[in-house]
Amino acid sequence: MKQCTHAGALPHPEPRPLNETCPECLSQGWHPVQLRICLTCGHVGCCDSSPGRHATGHHESSGHPVMRTFEPGEDWRWCFVDHVLV
Repeated sequence: MKQCTHAGALPHPEPRPLNETCPECLSQGWHPVQLRICLTCGHVGCCDSSPGRHATGHHESSGHPVMRTFEPGEDWRWCFVDHVLV
């Protein structure tokens, strides 16, 4: 079974969210669908079901590998590099 090779390098404690919602969506006048937080820097972005796919875009531009859901009651994490749940 494939595992994430990046989780051990994540900062502890987790970074604080830089925003409460996706700033890129707000600037475009869009309503973000399902928020994600970058576990390297705290950037909050929308999921791939949103038109902007800003969480994935943040990973692509920054190289930051792991994000966590930023939705109430959820706590799963995803590694963009290894394509696995963490």
